[in-house]
Amino acid sequence: MTMKLERLMTITILLLNRKRVQAQELADQLEVSLRTIYRDLDSLGQAGIPIVSYTGMEGGYEIMDSFRLDRQLLSFDELTALSTALRGLESTKAYDRSNMDLLLSKVGAMVAQAEQGRAGEGDRIHIDFTPWKNSEEDQSRYNSLRQAVNDRKLIRFRYTSRTGDEQKREVEPMALVLKNYAWYLHGYCRLRGDYRIFKLTRIRELGIQAGTFIRRAESLAQLNDRWKKPEIHEANEAIAVVLQFKASAAVSVMDHFDEKDIERLSDGQLIVRMTYSSERWLIRTVFHYMTDVIVLEPASIAAKVRQTALDIAGQYGVSDTK
Repeated sequence: MTMKLERLMTITILLLNRKRVQAQELADQLEVSLRTIYRDLDSLGQAGIPIVSYTGMEGGYEIMDSFRLDRQLLSFDELTALSTALRGLESTKAYDRSNMDLLLSKVGAMVAQAEQGRAGEGDRIHIDFTPWKNSEEDQSRYNSLRQAVNDRKLIRFRYTSRTGDEQKREVEPMALVLKNYAWYLHGYCRLRGDYRIFKLTRIRELGIQAGTFIRRAESLAQLNDRWKKPEIHEANEAIAVVLQFKASAAVSVMDHFDEKDIERLSDGQLIVRMTYSSERWLIRTVFHYMTDVIVLEPASIAAKVRQTALDIAGQYGVSDTK
């Protein structure tokens, strides 16, 4: 029941913030079937929200302009949580400021006059999705890509992969995604002949082309499913590792690993047992902790960490004396 209420609230907010939304788009965003969306829209109609449907190529669903959302649909605590979450989205600058201000004002209008004295409770929790690096260049890149996605404009840019390789790409932009404090672009890469995801901070020399492209059938939900799958070059890697951390690294270990993977020793040290899908990522994790961690297993990874440390030392004129 809770999940349905959350969906109904999300659908209502989306319809309030958009002129018209197609049922398939709602299904993709909420990751449910079309049948579920139709049932939800029917439930909202029965609750008194005047939702109008339109057919044809530009068809979809919208809420009548004259509608004003009754505050009794949500409790004060729910309104406070909703307002806090919306201000978190506002910090990303992902939405037009005027639209966000309008939506926040609608939410605020649902708070009864008698509860205005409690309105400051929302100020005690602040959600900020803004990345630490958030320059004007980043914002300009995001705005250009958002416009390209909306207008179905082909884009070209230089992209640096995780391995440091840089190539020119020609991409059909599909969607922008905020993931773990960073923005990514879903797109169809004509160089690779397949869908790819690009981190915005690695995009340089972005150019928006004049012509448009026909949007491919892949939905946002399907694109996200592709992202969850391990990359081809990592598909056969599954490295079980045992790491031993000094007590001084306990706070950082708690921030980066699940409690179920941590064993606490009597002297304050911690043992972490994990499985990594990428040797490169594993070694980088070890070096993140510098001298606060030792690789206990497997011996092959411990040897590679040692060799990497020697290679680093060699860059500073220090060689292995043993």
